[in-house]
Amino acid sequence: MTERWDPDQYDRFREERQQPFYDLLKLVIPKKNMRILDLGCGTGQLTREMHRHLKASATLGVDSSEAMLAGTTEQKDNGLSFQNARIEDTADDQAWDLVFSNAAIHWVPDHATVFEKLARAIAPGGQLAVQMPANQDHLTRIVADVVAREEPFARALGGVGVRQHVLPVESYAPLLSRLGFRTQNVRLQVYLHKLSSRDDVVEWVKGAMLTDLKGRLSAELYQEFLKRYADRLIPRLEDTRPFLYTFKRVFLWAERG
Repeated sequence: MTERWDPDQYDRFREERQQPFYDLLKLVIPKKNMRILDLGCGTGQLTREMHRHLKASATLGVDSSEAMLAGTTEQKDNGLSFQNARIEDTADDQAWDLVFSNAAIHWVPDHATVFEKLARAIAPGGQLAVQMPANQDHLTRIVADVVAREEPFARALGGVGVRQHVLPVESYAPLLSRLGFRTQNVRLQVYLHKLSSRDDVVEWVKGAMLTDLKGRLSAELYQEFLKRYADRLIPRLEDTRPFLYTFKRVFLWAERG
């Protein structure tokens, strides 16, 4: 199987991908000497910005991709460190004043269990801030799942398309309440990205959503998948310049009692 993440491909739409990070960071209440856990930190660039912005005493960035973490060597700062690990394997009880995750937890299944573990990792009075894509009903995802169920891809993928795990947005409010968060902000936000043409949509999803399929297919099959996917998707998108690409995201912020 091929390496799943390509930092250069992900970074092709840097400004558009970074805006939700800054919108999530605005929800965080700064406090003195914060200890921060950043889950799905990627290259660490934005982790360092958060570390400095919040003047944290310690920040640990965690990511499961060695390719993405290779960029963290350029992000050195006092109190800032990085670790190669899975999100579901990283969270010490009551160790953190802020657990932060931008566009990562949707890759992890069983959110009821995951959020329970994250809640335990937050110290009393600490905060949780999470942002996840929620664009499952967009044509980009629908077509990907259809093609994934066709041969020769279905056999290699076990008939399972893109594996992303996001509950209905309204489900997170009672979940956070049950986990002991006294204050919360749960919302769905729609971003409008102006891409140069509809062809750019394929380049966008290659850097994120389709990485799940890339990691489960051989290099040859993945290239075949991309061709069939583009041939099916692009004619169904409006041929405008710029192309107006709508993208929904879930934002969660909560403070523990």
